[in-house]
Amino acid sequence: MIDSYFVNTPNGRKVSIMLAETALPHRVIRGDRGEVDHLSKEFRKINPNARLPAIVDHDSPGGGEPFPVFESGAILIYLAEKTGRFLSTDPRARSAQLQWVIWQMAGLGPMHGQAHHFARYAPEPVDAYARQRFTREAERLLYVMNRRLGEAAYLGGDDYSIADMCSWPWINQMNVIPLDRANFPNLNRWFEAVAARPGVIEGCRFELPKIMKEPGRIPLTADQFSRGFGDLMHAANRAD
Repeated sequence: MIDSYFVNTPNGRKVSIMLAETALPHRVIRGDRGEVDHLSKEFRKINPNARLPAIVDHDSPGGGEPFPVFESGAILIYLAEKTGRFLSTDPRARSAQLQWVIWQMAGLGPMHGQAHHFARYAPEPVDAYARQRFTREAERLLYVMNRRLGEAAYLGGDDYSIADMCSWPWINQMNVIPLDRANFPNLNRWFEAVAARPGVIEGCRFELPKIMKEPGRIPLTADQFSRGFGDLMHAANRAD
């Protein structure tokens, strides 16, 4: 059994999609519903970075104590290796898939995340340069994806893999920046193909709130902002 500490965000949906695709037995613990305090000392034993998602595998390969894994990309690699699915055993194909996983973790996710932040959460007045900087970089990365998907059916090559699971949830919310999939035909073809997979449909069974699916600012309470971006987050990570 796997404990899946879930939050209904693109990073959280990567893990929920992988768990659905592999049909691994798991229990969902929703951080976005207050079922776990991601800033607590107890949770930081699972994820030292005090973020969601994370998992604890109670049946890890080799046995032993329950095994925690944090960082969404690392979770997908761990689950792929545990199940022998969605990560090629051919060295060249495996490397290609992992390159696109790392590209997403280092580029697409952080840049789109920052673009989302300045468009939706940053306090007014929003710095115009910061918002333009991250939105343009988010857009540039979409052109990288579009070009790649003109060469191959999936990001890692001929086969659907964790590389696609990493990027698809971010593309699913690119309109909120706002950017339009119609401007990226190869990416759009890939997006629709992945969206039709039963595992992706099941992995996204927790509906996004309407406010998270449309462009525009999302109002946060002072406590929500502090726990996500401000003083409480900073203090928890300074604590012993």
